[in-house]
Formats: sequence, structure tokens, C-alpha cells
Amino acid sequence: MNKDLIAIFEYLEREKGIKRNIVVAAIEESLRAAAKKSISGASNVTVTINPKTGHIDVYCEKEIVEEVEVDAQEISLKDAREIDPDCQIGQFIDVVATPKDFGRIAAQKARQIITQKLRNAERDVIYEEYRHRTNELISGTVKRFVRGSNIVIDLGKVEAIMPTKHYPKTEKYHVGEKVLALLYQVNETENGGAEVILSRSHPEFVKQLMMQEVPELNDGIVIIDKIVREAGYRTKLTVRSTDPKIDPVGSCVGMRGIRVKNVVRELNNEKIDIIPFSQDPVELLQNALDPIEIRKVNVNEDEKAISIVVDDADFAAVIGKKGMNARLNSQLIGYELEVQRMAEYNHAMAVERTELATSNEPWLDKPLKGIEGVNTLIFEHLIAEGYATPRSILTATPEKLAGVPGISIEFADKILEQIRKQRT
Repeated sequence: MNKDLIAIFEYLEREKGIKRNIVVAAIEESLRAAAKKSISGASNVTVTINPKTGHIDVYCEKEIVEEVEVDAQEISLKDAREIDPDCQIGQFIDVVATPKDFGRIAAQKARQIITQKLRNAERDVIYEEYRHRTNELISGTVKRFVRGSNIVIDLGKVEAIMPTKHYPKTEKYHVGEKVLALLYQVNETENGGAEVILSRSHPEFVKQLMMQEVPELNDGIVIIDKIVREAGYRTKLTVRSTDPKIDPVGSCVGMRGIRVKNVVRELNNEKIDIIPFSQDPVELLQNALDPIEIRKVNVNEDEKAISIVVDDADFAAVIGKKGMNARLNSQLIGYELEVQRMAEYNHAMAVERTELATSNEPWLDKPLKGIEGVNTLIFEHLIAEGYATPRSILTATPEKLAGVPGISIEFADKILEQIRKQRT
């Protein structure tokens, strides 16, 4: 009995999940190539391995002839009948031709082929086991670090890899530590094998964690439309409900926040914003900024850009640390986002109105017939207070216009904006 070969069979079956018949076939094919080189001039060489004992036989097909001229390809009738008494001249017969030193030579010559075949078999096992589990959560144990900070994680039957870019910079791991991650993809490697890629930084990881905690997501009652993330720091996700009676945000947060807290704990206290979904990008942006109020907004559909103005006190919160909040909100709404302080906006508008008011454009001195958004009564109050031309309004401050009955500071800004727009 070839105990070493049997041990290999058992190891590959137990540890790698590769069936014995696949291993035997791979080794037989490998040894066949080695045997052809070991038996000079032989043709139609076959190798058989007993899967129970590990015994190896090499057979060489030979033609039965009266007189042998090519020993590697021919056999005499007398010798052939010792194998098969009924054989005849002209027939072919398989003759045991295992070289004396075949064990040593075959092992050397077949090692590379065997390794390749077994790698392919292992790859097939990995594909069969894991390819249909993409985007599932899977747990393993940190085994070692390779190529810098890439982490090899033991999943049991196979080893997976979690590249540096697939886990947050804020997370540190130690050998032997348990890790929960997203099964991101299964890839073929350059040497013909397969590797399982894990991720803890991909937005889908957060989605799968949420689905573990929120039954309504699995039932399709609540839907996550979009997730944007800066792993380790902040995640924003939009949710909506297919049932008007169900609050999607409340479902994801859970009673006393227990559902989202469980996710945050797994993410090592990464901040999560759960936002009501809207098809309107401006409304969605306002939902994302709530309770901060957008004071002014301008949408440029051609350039897919949105400019907003917020109160000075809210500016830092809207931008976020190192611009993270604004960057994530921009990704969430699908528009470039520009944020401006109210003081800066007012100053810029005042400068523009002053430049316009001091210009020589004739329309500025023509009598006003009406202002869009201003009702007749308030318009008459404006005329009565001496604001009868565009120039007279542009030279006034919002505070002065707010002295006219029915006009507030906010409404004064709108009137000035409408007059400014008349330029175009």
C-alpha cells in the first residue's frame, strides 16, 4: 500500500473538499506524461492508480508479433500469451511496464503537472462552493498577512483574501481574530487557481448587515435605494416603503435605535445616516441635511450641478470634516454639490446688484408694471414708497424694502432677485 498517496487523498478530501476520484484522475494524467518520458519509444502509455491502496501500474500498449524488432512497441506471441492465452498475432495488448525507478523519476517529473491539476480541481471546488454566494456575509479567522496589509482569512475549506482596499483604514486585525465580511467575488488567479475576495469596506456590506437586522428589508416592504460610504467614517443610505403604513426610516432604526445600533457596533461605531428616498434631487438633499434648512438652491441640469446656500452657522456641518458630508451627499443625489454661506451669498448678490444699478442700461429707469411673485397690493405699496423703477429697487437694501407694508426680509431678497433676473 502506498501510504503517502493515501494520506494525500484523505487530506485533500477532508481539508479541501476535493473528491478522491478527481485527485486520482489528475495524478494518473500527470504520471502518464512522466511515464512516456521514462519509457523510451513507448506509445499509448496508460497509468492506473488503485484509489484504496494507492498502488500504481504503468501499462504500455504493444503489438503482438512473430519476431520482436522494437522492444518498446512490440511483444512476442509467446510472451503475450502469458498475459492473455487467447491472443493472436496482429492484436495489441497492454503490458505492465512500470520502470524500476519510476517512483522517484515520476514524482520529480509529475510534481508540477500534479500541482496544476490539483489547483484546477481546488479552483472548481471553490467556484462550486462560493461563486453563488456573492454578496453574502461570511465569517472566518485571520490567518496571516501577505503583500503588506492584505489579510488571509481561513474560511474552513479554503483561504480567502481581504485586500487592504477592502477594509477600513480605521480597523486593525490580529492573527486568530474572528472577522465577519462580505463575500465580494471569486476570481481566477494567474496560476490557474481561484481566490475568494472578501470586503468590509464595500457599501453592500452595510446593506447585508442591515438586512440581517431589519425583517422588512428581506420581505421587500422596505427598500434600500442607494448606499454611499466612506468606510470607517460614515455611510448614508436612502430608504423607501412599498407600504404607506410602514415608516421606512423607523423600521431601519428600530425601537430605541436597537437595529441600527447593532450595525454600527459591527462597523466599529461608523456613523450611519438613514434618509427618506425622493426622486427629486433637491428634496433628497434636504432630507439628507435635515434638520438643517437649505435657504437658497439653484439646479443646473446641463452640468448636473446643484448650488445651495445655508445659514453661516450650518455651513461647517453641511460640509463635514474634510468635506466628507458634502462629498457623500453629492454621490447620494448624483449631482455636483456646491455649498455657500448666507453671508457670502448676500455679499455677492449685493455686489452684483450694485454693479447692475450703476450701469447705463435703459430698462433700469423704465416704470415697473409688475414683479413676478408680488401681488397687486404689495406692488402698489412699493410704488407708493417710491420704488417705481428697477434701479430704485436695486439701490435699496433688503432692510429698507422690508419697511414696505407686507414685505419681510426674506421677501425683500426675492424681490431683489426677480429684478436682477430681468436683466436677462
